[in-house]
Amino acid sequence: MRKINTKDIAEDSWASPKGKFAGAGREISEALRGGALSTDPKERHPFDVEILRIPPGKTPYPYHSHSVQWEFYHVISGKGLVRHEDGTTPVETGDAFIFGPDQPHELINPDSGSGEDLVIYVVADNPIGESAYYPDSKKWLVRSPERRVIRSEALEYYDGEE
Repeated sequence: MRKINTKDIAEDSWASPKGKFAGAGREISEALRGGALSTDPKERHPFDVEILRIPPGKTPYPYHSHSVQWEFYHVISGKGLVRHEDGTTPVETGDAFIFGPDQPHELINPDSGSGEDLVIYVVADNPIGESAYYPDSKKWLVRSPERRVIRSEALEYYDGEE
């Protein structure tokens, strides 16, 4: 058995170049098992578990959907908004929600003047070969053979092959 205490996990923070996107997280599953990018099932953790902290007025990631990944969210503290294909839904402490493959979503901590972080417990399955699509910017994140963010026009299947 491997045991950790989440208070002992370093919090990694990030921000986009212009500061629109920002957040911080404690990667619980990586601290327990590591192997996030490994394709060896004995090294790779079977799901991602994270404590995500979103500062006021920020969103951690652009609006996106996953090709095969499921994500479960549980609000630990704070209030926020979840953007989805039908609009936005307010969330608060105690709320839980889930997004499946091809369901676009985005988490937002609106600048309400409270100065309170939105803290969310996130559990996602960790499928090999996962990709993501960003509807607002019409780009894709692909992970095979390497991790890249790309934008491209649609092509015919055999284009460039003959």
